[in-house]
Amino acid sequence: MLRSALLYTALLFGANAAFAGPVDWQAAKEAGLVKLVPAEKPTPVPDIAFTDPEEGTHTLADYKGKVVLLNFWATWCAPCREEMPSLDALQAEMGGEDFVVIPIATGRNAPEKIDKFYAETGLENLPVLLDPRQQLARAMGVVGLPVTVLIDRDGNEVARLPGDADWSSEPAKAVIRQLVAD
Repeated sequence: MLRSALLYTALLFGANAAFAGPVDWQAAKEAGLVKLVPAEKPTPVPDIAFTDPEEGTHTLADYKGKVVLLNFWATWCAPCREEMPSLDALQAEMGGEDFVVIPIATGRNAPEKIDKFYAETGLENLPVLLDPRQQLARAMGVVGLPVTVLIDRDGNEVARLPGDADWSSEPAKAVIRQLVAD
């Protein structure tokens, strides 16, 4: 227990901008993000378009200069239903000039089902973005849902987490603060 408390404290101090440096991935895993897998080396994300309900076209390059938490999800995905409120809370608390949560509904997700999903789960701070033919998801090697990918300011994947997580937890916010400060 003492070891966990020390690791958690170290993670929090490491997230402080005054102590900026590389992300302590191991501390993040030990503090609760156990499924987090850092990239062996930062890898550029693909330049594949995704859309919004008004048929607007977007790419991940639109967010260059920001740290991005990219989440692939679907309306039929039970773990997604559990995870999305924490993503919404993270965006509400930390979203802004330096950081953004980008949720992308991948596969067949009818707009009315997405609206119902957002209403039922109380989502208010996340955009509705779509990858109906799963082109971006496939290019990024997504084989199950949910999958969350952390992208640095330069547009490189630096870590991913298969499955759901509490993204509004202190360990998750500490990782985001470390990435933003880096």
